[in-house]
Amino acid sequence: MARVISKCPICGSNLIVTELNCTSCGTTIKGRFELEEFFRLTPDQLNFLRIFIKARGNLSDLQKELGISYPTAKSRLEGIVKTLGYEAEEVAEEKQVDELLDKLEKGEISAQEALEKIRRLRE
Repeated sequence: MARVISKCPICGSNLIVTELNCTSCGTTIKGRFELEEFFRLTPDQLNFLRIFIKARGNLSDLQKELGISYPTAKSRLEGIVKTLGYEAEEVAEEKQVDELLDKLEKGEISAQEALEKIRRLRE
């Protein structure tokens, strides 16, 4: 069976599923169904993720199995994070922490205030 694609091969826009069929009884369900986020991953990214999980998140073990350097492994993992759409949340939090640290450095807020605000961001 062919792998489901998530991007239009013509324009690159996201694809949706419009029909589901039961292989046992033949029931058909029509509608507009979004693909799960993991369908956005390329076959290479999925393979990387499988090995990453098998290595229980240990990048050293993963890099040994794939024969790649640590920076390459880290870069590929960051690519997966970005493809799944998680990067925006982390970048926004990092930006807020950087702004708080700037205010702290300029004396606009106390260390205690900065600490409290950073803790609230991470809750």
